[in-house]
Amino acid sequence: MAKMIHSMIRVLDEARSVEFYSKAFGLSVADRVDFETFTLIYLSSAETGFELELTVNKGRIEPYDLGNAYGHLAVSVEEVTVERERLSKLGLKPGQLVELNRDGKLFGLFFFVSDPDGYKIEVLQRHGRFL
Repeated sequence: MAKMIHSMIRVLDEARSVEFYSKAFGLSVADRVDFETFTLIYLSSAETGFELELTVNKGRIEPYDLGNAYGHLAVSVEEVTVERERLSKLGLKPGQLVELNRDGKLFGLFFFVSDPDGYKIEVLQRHGRFL
């Protein structure tokens, strides 16, 4: 069976992105691999083996076109309202809290926050399938 190990996003500014993911989600640099035309930065947390790979293409100055597919990363937290307040105090501008119900029961409680390059991160309350 295949094991999911990382997801990759392209970013313009390594320091800005590492700072955001550290402040917002407690991720730290697990590895940094420099190549002639690009650099790979692997971010992880002690809680999971899954990593976020940041790719910085050297010499790139134009923002990436993220398209309209609304793809996103997702993280789960113990208390989504507390986490939203924490991110607000950091000036990271989280979106509104959304409650999604199905068949009269809570399916998901979440909000979105954008990273410096405009990628959406869904922050979900640990509940049901989102543990």
